[in-house]
Amino acid sequence: MDFNELRNESEKKHTLLRIDLIGGFLGVCLLLFAGLLFYTQKINGAEYLSQSVRTITRSEKVEASRGIITDRNGKVLVSNRQTYTLTFDTSLLSKEDDQNTCILRLLQLCRQQGVTWSDNFPISSAAPFTYELDGLSDTMGKRFLLFLQQTKQDGETLVPKSWELEDLTAENLEAQGLTAQKLVELLRDEDHYALDGDLSDDEARMVIGVRYELELRKKEITNTSYIMAEDITTEMISMIADGNYAGAKVSSSNLREYNTDYAAHILGYVQRLDSEDYQELKDQGYDMDDWVGKAGVEQAFESYLKGTDGRRTIFTNADGKVTSEIYSTDPQPGNTVALTIDIDFQQSVEEALAKTVSSMNRQDGHTTRGAAAAAVEIGTGDVLALASYPTYNLATFRQEISQLSTDESKPMWNRATSGTYPPGSTLKPATAIAALEEGKVGLHETLYCDGYWEYPNTTYGKYGTWCWRHSGCGLLTITSAIRESCTFFFADMGYRLGMTTLREYFSAFGLGQSTGIEISESTGLLPENPEGEDQAPWAGYGQGNQLYTPLQLANYIATLVDGGTRYPAHLLKSVKTYDNSQVIYSEEEQEPLSTLDIDPDNLEAVLEGMRELAAEGSVSSYFKNCVVTAGAKTGTAQLGSGITNNGVFVCFAPYEDPQIALAVVIEQGGSGAALASTAVEILNAYFTKEEIGTVILGEGQLLE
Repeated sequence: MDFNELRNESEKKHTLLRIDLIGGFLGVCLLLFAGLLFYTQKINGAEYLSQSVRTITRSEKVEASRGIITDRNGKVLVSNRQTYTLTFDTSLLSKEDDQNTCILRLLQLCRQQGVTWSDNFPISSAAPFTYELDGLSDTMGKRFLLFLQQTKQDGETLVPKSWELEDLTAENLEAQGLTAQKLVELLRDEDHYALDGDLSDDEARMVIGVRYELELRKKEITNTSYIMAEDITTEMISMIADGNYAGAKVSSSNLREYNTDYAAHILGYVQRLDSEDYQELKDQGYDMDDWVGKAGVEQAFESYLKGTDGRRTIFTNADGKVTSEIYSTDPQPGNTVALTIDIDFQQSVEEALAKTVSSMNRQDGHTTRGAAAAAVEIGTGDVLALASYPTYNLATFRQEISQLSTDESKPMWNRATSGTYPPGSTLKPATAIAALEEGKVGLHETLYCDGYWEYPNTTYGKYGTWCWRHSGCGLLTITSAIRESCTFFFADMGYRLGMTTLREYFSAFGLGQSTGIEISESTGLLPENPEGEDQAPWAGYGQGNQLYTPLQLANYIATLVDGGTRYPAHLLKSVKTYDNSQVIYSEEEQEPLSTLDIDPDNLEAVLEGMRELAAEGSVSSYFKNCVVTAGAKTGTAQLGSGITNNGVFVCFAPYEDPQIALAVVIEQGGSGAALASTAVEILNAYFTKEEIGTVILGEGQLLE
């Protein structure tokens, strides 16, 4: 074999060896790859699958809409509108993200888009900084105080831990050397929020407002997110998605939509849960930032109106884009709540009050005069209308809350249920019933009024009271005494009955105690004798130390006219599921609270006196324009020398078949007779309103 053949043979062997080595190497790689696949998919497959799912999916709550509120005729008063909320969540930030920069970018976008963000830090939004503690709610005040007591400088808290809420004033803070400007500067420092020194004071204040809220939430409820803005636009949503705003999250939500400008004090409002409410409600299935009723029927019927939230799983790709979503639990909307009020009648009552008070204000220059009216259906306790003046608009009150809360006329105060007033002569029918039922006076017994009633019992000294007619009313029976509203007569009845018996009868008519209404109310105050005095004669004609709400007065008249059967005043007529497939509650379940067995002859004598007052007495000139016959009683609540008396007026109609009892109070409104025209206007509105309430609605039908 020559040299060339030997060389070729050698090269062939080397080539085969290399091929064998490469093949062996590839075989080992394949074996290793197969082993790795086996290890990954078979041995640890479940764990890696779980990690994979967690990285591309997230589970989130789907907010259920609150229930709809309607009036007694099915007209929708409060509904919902789907909207979107902007939340800043620190858990969505990466290690590379600077929290302050991310917050500022988001706030600058809000400002650019004209979106108002939530800021509860009680310091002005622009320099020079000042405290804004006036009108701060107790909850917000407590949170700010706690924040100051937990924040330290040089090892010392900013304010003493012994401070209570009443100590939290600008004067006290500045006395501690803690001006608003100083607090902002302190929080900018690297020991606190470490804000960039290049930020302007106003920019720093913007960021501090969000950091403050996030810090409180982290301490109070271990929460990392904060809803910054409600009802943001789709344009802004697109800008957030395209602009890679770290920490920002957009969620769907529902806002209350108000379909009426009336009944604000009845309907009330909702707000997001704060930390204090959350601690109380978290065991009932509430999450932080859930909507909850805070006043009116929104609060009273919260358990009916709150829906049940759902859950959904959202799938995203590596870029964070949503690829699909699956509902694991569908949200369940809240129930439909029907109220007893007639919204058209409610509107008429509010407008009548506003017209009367505005006219009085123009005449005397008064600026803080208030008024209230309550109308109750006789025989059921249904509240047909409940008006308080001045009032406010639920659709705009969030923007006006600072002004409303500091307004001296107190527009957010429900005078109809919480305002307490001396009843004046409107209480004389109750005294008359008590005197007749107790045998202290006969149906036809007469008493002569000479203009001045003198206390008979010398134990308490010699004193008495003038009748409103100083010349005297002459010879009177119980009926004519009511017609003439004789002070002399009812002072004597009060004396004959005594305070204990008067209180028993007043209480039986529902005065001085809860009416049963579901929203917040005052229980009023029954009269009582100061030590060493007998005030029964004065209590007998509505003076003395007794105070009642307009609703109590209306319900007292309804009880009187119904022969002593007292029903709870109530606003809830019915509750149905959101699809009207099931009745949850019906007012047919209402039972009388108490019954006072009034002799029919005694009742007739008292009611006849009220009829004569309207038909022949001091208010007859007003009631001649009433579309129905009525019974009425005027009242004047004395406020002291030099102050115009409160005007009080009660009535019922129609006289032959009573359906409605009404009470009207106007602060410093003068004599009760001055309110008669307002009462007539209200009665006419009720008895001439469109008969929409007689239409039989189909199941589930709502009137827009």
